[in-house]
Amino acid sequence: MVIKRVSTGIAGLDPLISGGFKANSVNLVGGGAGSGKSIFATQFIVEGLKKNEPGIYITFEEKKEKVYEDMLQFGWDLKKYEDKGIFVFLEYSPEQVKKILTEGGGIVESIIEKIKAKRLVIDSITSFSLLYEDELTKKEAALALFELIDKWNCTGILTSEDESRDSHTITAAMEFEVDGIVLIYHVKKKGVRHRAMEILKMRGTKIPEKTISMEITSKGIKINPKKIIEF
Repeated sequence: MVIKRVSTGIAGLDPLISGGFKANSVNLVGGGAGSGKSIFATQFIVEGLKKNEPGIYITFEEKKEKVYEDMLQFGWDLKKYEDKGIFVFLEYSPEQVKKILTEGGGIVESIIEKIKAKRLVIDSITSFSLLYEDELTKKEAALALFELIDKWNCTGILTSEDESRDSHTITAAMEFEVDGIVLIYHVKKKGVRHRAMEILKMRGTKIPEKTISMEITSKGIKINPKKIIEF
């Protein structure tokens, strides 16, 4: 059986993961503050919008006007896609997402059906997970969210605020059985900060066991698979 792939939009990444994320998969992008998680997520959405694949971006932490303004530096005019009716940006509270789970989809499902969304971003899952006190409830909520994304026939990216691969959130994410985990780093080494990307997990996909050089250019994130970063 041929596995359908969805292009990530990240220059240099698709060839390393058999052509992109698995269609309808849930993928976690983890990294510290300023590492480029939101850029990665937006680049993924824009890649779809360029191909007329509708997308929805749900954020708990950013204001719409600021995101739209910030992303213009990469040439991504999100308002243009919004005006075309193929992109929706939602400023939500974690509580509202919790309500979506209770309602089995609610308003978000209505929007997804209306625009026929194929790509979904939730930025960030860290805020959402803090609503649940114990690990079992947290896991059940995450699985319910993944089931919704699967029902919506969307390929999803969840961002996570993580400082290292050993962080609690990454461990939890592994337990939640996300399909893919991509870590991005912005690490200081001998007084100089280096950016890097690591594909920690990608279900049904052969992945490189390396930490690869990454840069943020005027066109977004770009990786150099031939350059290995050692921490």
